[in-house]
Amino acid sequence: MIIPAQNDIAFNLFGISVYWYGIILALGMFFALICANKLFNECHPELKKDIILEFSPHIIICGILCARLYFCLLNPHYYLFHPLEIFDIREGGLSIHGGIIGGILSTIFIIKKYKLNFMTIIDPIACATFLGQAIGRWGNYFNSEAYGLPVTSQKWGLFIPQNRRIAGFSEYELFHPTFLYESILDLISFFILLFIYKKFGKNYKGIVFFAYLTVYAIIRFFIEKIRIDSALNIGSIPIAQIVSVILFITGILGIITVLKKSKNPSA
Repeated sequence: MIIPAQNDIAFNLFGISVYWYGIILALGMFFALICANKLFNECHPELKKDIILEFSPHIIICGILCARLYFCLLNPHYYLFHPLEIFDIREGGLSIHGGIIGGILSTIFIIKKYKLNFMTIIDPIACATFLGQAIGRWGNYFNSEAYGLPVTSQKWGLFIPQNRRIAGFSEYELFHPTFLYESILDLISFFILLFIYKKFGKNYKGIVFFAYLTVYAIIRFFIEKIRIDSALNIGSIPIAQIVSVILFITGILGIITVLKKSKNPSA
C-alpha cells in the first residue's frame, strides 16, 4: 500500500491558512490532558479534583514553548539568520524532547502551588503523553516530515513530494513512514503504562514517569536509526539518539529507586 501525500492546509479562515499540523497537535494535547486529569482523579480521589485541567493552559504553553525552543536550538544556523521564523510553528518544528522538559517544568509549578508530591502529578501526565504523541505524530504526515529511508519496494511506502525530500534523496519517491511506526508504538506504550498506572500507580509513585522515559527512549533510539531528517548530528550520531540514551539511563535508575523505596519506605 502506498500512503499518498496530503495537503497541509485544512482550510482558510478570513484569509488565514489553518494547517492540519496545528489541528492534530491541538487534538493530541486535548485528549492527553483529559486522559491525565481522569487518571489523576481516579487514582487520588482524596486530593483536589481536576488539578491538571485547572493548569492545562500553563502546561500547554510551557510545553509548546520548550518544544519550539529546543528545536530552534538544534538548528541555530538557520534560525540565527531567520529569527522571526522562531515564532512560526504552523509548518512544524517542535521537539518532543523539549516538550518533555516543558511538562516537567509545568509539574514543578503545580506541586509548588498545591504542595503535592512531584510524582503524584507527573505519573498520569507521563502516561497520557504517549496518547498525545500517538495522535500528534499524524501532524508529521500532513507536513510530509519525520520520514525515514527510501523503501526498496515500489508497492509500499510513504510518498513524499519533490519539494519536501531531503537533499540527496530527491530521486526517490517512497519512504519509510517513521511517523506511523512511532505513532503505533506510542499507542501500544500508552496502554501498557495505563495498566501499570492503574495497578501500581498509587503505591509506586514515579514508576510510570520513569517507565515512560525508558520506553520512549527505546522507541526513539531505534526509530532514529532509519530517519533521515535528524535536526542535529554530533559526528554521525543524531542528537536524538544521544538524548534517548540519557533518558533510558535516567528511567532505569528511577525505576530501581522507586522499587527500592517501596520495599523500604523509610529510606
